[in-house]
Amino acid sequence: MSAAAGTTRHAPRAAHRRATHSATQVLFDAPGPKGRRRIALLSVLSAAVILGLLAAGLWQFQKNGQLDPAKWVVYLRVDYLAFLGRGLLGTLQVTAVAAVVAFPFGLLLALARLSRFGALSSVATVWIEFFRGIPMLLVVYAFLLALPAYGVTFPRFWMLVIPMILVSAATTAEVFRAGIKAVDRGQHEAASAIGLGRRDALVHVILPQAVRLVLPSLILALVTLLKDSTLGYVVSYNELQFQGKTMVSITRYLVQTYVVVSVIYIALNFLLTRIALALDARMKARAVAS
Repeated sequence: MSAAAGTTRHAPRAAHRRATHSATQVLFDAPGPKGRRRIALLSVLSAAVILGLLAAGLWQFQKNGQLDPAKWVVYLRVDYLAFLGRGLLGTLQVTAVAAVVAFPFGLLLALARLSRFGALSSVATVWIEFFRGIPMLLVVYAFLLALPAYGVTFPRFWMLVIPMILVSAATTAEVFRAGIKAVDRGQHEAASAIGLGRRDALVHVILPQAVRLVLPSLILALVTLLKDSTLGYVVSYNELQFQGKTMVSITRYLVQTYVVVSVIYIALNFLLTRIALALDARMKARAVAS
């Protein structure tokens, strides 16, 4: 293979690295030697403060008997594990149903906002901005307290899931819109050159690329949905947080119960975040290789 051919083969990869470096410089300037030392010092101090706070908290727990093994081993009982397991199942169910509905709905909202029809775009914009700006807790209370006053009632499951769908669809709509607008303009021109109309180009060329671009962000949106499911306690739906609250009344161990529940949430969020990072790294590797 000639040197010219090798240079040509590696040109896209080098161009991608240069583009990434330029984009990074736009976001922030690379720190100099003093800046790096300052960052390192602040990192060490922050770590020391966090470790100190953790040590102080553990000392207080030990002082008040909260670290007594007898207060922790009860969570290894089969019936307690099954009780929390039912809450975990409820959390996963509402999260899965909300995601399955909210993400396609968010894509439709994004397409509506990008539509050439002014009325449709305006309606979608108002819808998105309204549900992006309103706290989900208020939406849950609307389904719990306001709508029943007018004779509109839902099962507890849907009193939690529908607000999750409405709020998540509005936020993911902006993710999809950003992904669509991030697709290179040349892709539109290439689709037009081979005779594809605007709709066919969108369906077969633009959307597949946009979805690949935003897939890690969608995984992170799934993490947000998982956290939003904790509002199930408002409607007394048996999700993990509500089961933990009930278990406190059974065991009288407030700290231990919520530590166990928190660890479960952290493990789930960590898993989803790692999936998002892995997908992002895989897509970047493909971009460099292409």
